[in-house]
Amino acid sequence: MVRLLLELAPCLLAGVWLGRRFPGLPGQLAPALLRWGMPLSLTGLLLKSGMPLSSIPMAGLIAAITSGGLLLCLQLPSLLPSRSLQLGAIVGNTGYFGLPLAIALLPSEALGFSVIYDLIGTLITWSAGPLLLSPDQSRPSALSLLKTPVVQALLLALPLGLTPWGTVLGQWLWLPARLVLWLLLLLVGMRLGLVLQRIHRDDDRQRLSLHAALAIKILALPAVMALATSLLHLPELMRQALVLQAAAPTAMSVLLLAEAADAQNNSDKETLPAARLVLWSSGLSLISLPLWFQLTAAM
Repeated sequence: MVRLLLELAPCLLAGVWLGRRFPGLPGQLAPALLRWGMPLSLTGLLLKSGMPLSSIPMAGLIAAITSGGLLLCLQLPSLLPSRSLQLGAIVGNTGYFGLPLAIALLPSEALGFSVIYDLIGTLITWSAGPLLLSPDQSRPSALSLLKTPVVQALLLALPLGLTPWGTVLGQWLWLPARLVLWLLLLLVGMRLGLVLQRIHRDDDRQRLSLHAALAIKILALPAVMALATSLLHLPELMRQALVLQAAAPTAMSVLLLAEAADAQNNSDKETLPAARLVLWSSGLSLISLPLWFQLTAAM
């Protein structure tokens, strides 16, 4: 618990202050981090972890649980009335939040598992998300998915990992990769600071739907992942990595997709529920994630 707070809390809190003090800063910092920093960081993490290609079949498990959970949430419109809540209850902030979390709590060998989870989550978010929130817009192309940082990193790390220099490059990129992840956490904090300025008092219905989405994201989804990995007798390190990624707070990309949908429809129907979910799940995860870590360690 202390190690997690020391690793994550300073960057998040500093980011919240910076976001409220300098509202334009996230927009200036994000493009460079997403275009160059994130692919470089993920490449370094993949090379450092030893490229666990033998674990790639677990991607099927991740995709099945994530897709199944999303389909189930779509069948609960009375409980989760907005599309952003349905999506946000399932897809997590595995890149900006989950990877620093894995570094804080798990050995470097687990980073590959976490990156694979991030890859699957990213593909589902940016393929299903626009269809759910902006069904009238054109479908995302394969080229747009190839431009996501995690896919670019995988395409770069796979050939490098097969060369004699893969291990050395992983060592060289380790510190720059961690620096980028700290900057990404700072960016998350900045965006949370901006979210705080936009949220007003909830009514009872909004509060109920928010609580339902939080329960699914913070409790139900990681519980299902823990049960599935236990039944399949997956290695302990893999099980811990997958459960922690499943318990990560709602992805910032859900808020971005909601903002794009509302801009198209000239409303705030999706943005405000997404903003509340991102904010509360990020705060509660600082408590729930150490508990999930302790639980998986005891399994």
